[in-house]
Amino acid sequence: MSRKGPRGELPLARGVVDRVAHRRADDEWLAAVGGDPTTRVLVVDDGQVLVRNGGQSGVALALLPASDAPPGERYLLGEDSTGTTYLAVVAALPELPGARPEGLREVGALLADLDVGLLTHAVALERWHRAHPRCAQCGELTEPAAAGHVRRCPACGAEHYPRTDPAVIMVVTDDADRCLLGHQTRWPPRRFSTLAGFVEPGESLEQAVAREVLEEVGLVVTDVTYVASQPWPFPSSLMLGFTARASGVELRPDGVEIAEAQWFTRDELAAAISAGDVRLPPPVSIARRLIEDWYGDPLPDLPA
Repeated sequence: MSRKGPRGELPLARGVVDRVAHRRADDEWLAAVGGDPTTRVLVVDDGQVLVRNGGQSGVALALLPASDAPPGERYLLGEDSTGTTYLAVVAALPELPGARPEGLREVGALLADLDVGLLTHAVALERWHRAHPRCAQCGELTEPAAAGHVRRCPACGAEHYPRTDPAVIMVVTDDADRCLLGHQTRWPPRRFSTLAGFVEPGESLEQAVAREVLEEVGLVVTDVTYVASQPWPFPSSLMLGFTARASGVELRPDGVEIAEAQWFTRDELAAAISAGDVRLPPPVSIARRLIEDWYGDPLPDLPA
């Protein structure tokens, strides 16, 4: 199944570099590219990076030559088609003329394919390393290995790999082709989006879709169909998008995760957005793409 929906690639699923996994244990090669003036380094600090205005997409990563990069933990991101190697380094963001700090949520949908793939990979690794400093077997502090793609315990020898938590996200429609959107209890006012939830142990993706919809709004769904997937490193999810058809229309929000749920026709949703009554998830999210694919066109954001 393609990652592409009716309007093309999902924003964070557009990486184009070769991750060259076979190089991660090649210490001699890693040392060489770490000092190569053609190697480009992305500095990451708690999910923030530096970007500049420019490039075909209007905004681009501010990458540094390896010789100018600050010291810090380095991760191998990959090579592009020209042979240029890309690394990430975890360090305080330097001051660069014309550059500003931004996060993946803010610029992910604006960056070109190469840049967004580098940024998504780098942020996912940085967040995983930050959250897993100790060995899950013996509790000792671990050390990064395999160019940032493993943490190794010097005490017991255990190796720990970056985790990815599968989460289903679904646009639910009824027999009248209305779209179901919900407002989570922790969201700011007027934010509505598709339903979503994590896959539980021993559960298929289709079962997770059905369970989450039933738990959150009391609906039984059928015709669960996979659409596309997108990495979502906040901190370590893989969002798996689906469509589903509701067998009823009565909504019973659980009040724990979902405070409010509504059915929308296309005209009703457009009017609610225009009136400022509904604010959609950001364009970088797969939720936004699922909603817009149902709607048939891009939708505006909440008016200022």
